[in-house]
Amino acid sequence: MVDHLIEWIPVTLRTHPELAIFITLAVGYWVGARKFGSFSLGAVTGTLLTGIVIGQLGIDISDQIKSIFFIMFLFAVGFGVGPQFVRGVASDGLPQALFAVVVCVLILACVAGAAIVAGYGPGLAAGLLAGSQTISASIGIATDAMARTGMSPEEIADQENLIPVAYAITYIFGTVGTGWILAYLGPKLLRVDIEAECARYEREHSIGAPEGGMESAWHQHEIRAFRIPAGGRTDGMTLTQAEAAAGERLFIEGLRRDGRLVELTPDLVLTAGDVVAVSGRRQALVALSNMTEEVEDRELIDIPVEAVDILITSKSANGQQLVDLAKEPFARGVYLNSIRRGSAGVEVPILAQTKLHRGDIVRITGTATHTERVVDALGYADRPATITNMVLVGLGICIGGLIGSLILPIHGVPITLGTSGGALIAGILLGWYRTVNPRMGNVPESTLWFMNSVGLNVFIAVVGISAGPTFISGLQQAGFGIFFAGLFATGVPMILAPLIGKYIFRFDPAINLGCCGGARTSTASGAMVSEVAKSNVPMLGYTVPYAVSNTLLTLWGLAIVLLLHVGSGS
Repeated sequence: MVDHLIEWIPVTLRTHPELAIFITLAVGYWVGARKFGSFSLGAVTGTLLTGIVIGQLGIDISDQIKSIFFIMFLFAVGFGVGPQFVRGVASDGLPQALFAVVVCVLILACVAGAAIVAGYGPGLAAGLLAGSQTISASIGIATDAMARTGMSPEEIADQENLIPVAYAITYIFGTVGTGWILAYLGPKLLRVDIEAECARYEREHSIGAPEGGMESAWHQHEIRAFRIPAGGRTDGMTLTQAEAAAGERLFIEGLRRDGRLVELTPDLVLTAGDVVAVSGRRQALVALSNMTEEVEDRELIDIPVEAVDILITSKSANGQQLVDLAKEPFARGVYLNSIRRGSAGVEVPILAQTKLHRGDIVRITGTATHTERVVDALGYADRPATITNMVLVGLGICIGGLIGSLILPIHGVPITLGTSGGALIAGILLGWYRTVNPRMGNVPESTLWFMNSVGLNVFIAVVGISAGPTFISGLQQAGFGIFFAGLFATGVPMILAPLIGKYIFRFDPAINLGCCGGARTSTASGAMVSEVAKSNVPMLGYTVPYAVSNTLLTLWGLAIVLLLHVGSGS
């Protein structure tokens, strides 16, 4: 029975290769999530290694499958980074965008230099790029590029099978090494105490905050009911005047007069005997209770609150500091919970001088009346959605792919982004345009996750399964030297990047290493820097370089193939 089962499973997987893909995904995600100390392989590497093992069974899978999922993945990448990419190119993120370009060029030079010195062909070079820089997306671009180099189908197949070999060998140091260099060696290279620098940055960028801090500027803590006394300070004032006279962010949320609830308007005049529901900081409300009568009125203070994510689209809010926005009338009565920025959902610190940018997602809490006012002023309520605008996705990928498939021959070399590169650019443009016109349609976060994670890992699974039978021979061909090539390609750019940021771009020491992590698209390294700094201030420098580098390093898959192909005189 056992022998029959052992024979039946390989035959079934060869007959139904779709099952091989799903078992590769299941085992790959499981392996990738396992912790080895503080390190994990991640879903991509886990899937690749699992695919290589299952590929030993000799399973044939159509290349169309990996092409479909890869182009879907790249569109999702572009859609996610679009707002930060455009902002970096067009506005105050320009220095960080240029820094990312410089680092990306340095990375390409190091990878190409190591490959040329070692005598690698396009396959090993593309795998070296993808693994040492942990940019799995470049594999697909490199594969497309090889098909247009004029190599024979046999040569292309041989080179493609070498990509996962180099990727698997160089990926681990590409992940761990980058984080270690930036988090522990980086502060020594910059000669700074990163924790002290972040604390200094927070102090400097908290200038202008109210006495209670930014929390008091944006936070309604609780609601209590008070009766206005005859001849009291607010007797005869309008609602707006009473709130302004408080000298503290206290807000009138409800009013009962003669036993009836009264609709609030800015010019409503308060009179003695009115019972008002007031929201504000606990300390301020305690002080208020010492000056006037507090009453029990559960119905009046039973005001439901909601939490809302707002996609920032307003031109007037773009680039504005939180401390200034907190003074606007629309900000009354709401609590700012968090600010997420970029496709990686990086949380940026809430400081007085923290600026909002188009594409940011801010989470606020308050009554429906207050939150709707903030939504109208800042952008679009990004409430959870389950429906994806497939017209947007389908047309975006198709039109982008058509444009990307155009070929521009330069000195006999066919230059093209390919359909996948075109989909990436289309995603960037549509992702940015949604910050201008959010009602054009949406791709919910759950769908973006599926397109990003599953799209990439199906592609990687097919690559691993296809390369499985030749992986051992490829490993012998690559030799142990590929590991040292990966050390060089990972280490040199990350050692030089903080110095470039310090001496050429003059970045603040508190955000310099965050810029470096973004330029290497290494979220893990950014998290490690923040952990060492005991602050998320470094992440303020992460998002713009990440958006630019995520695009360039992906396209470097095309560049490395052309450099190695032309350099070899093929």
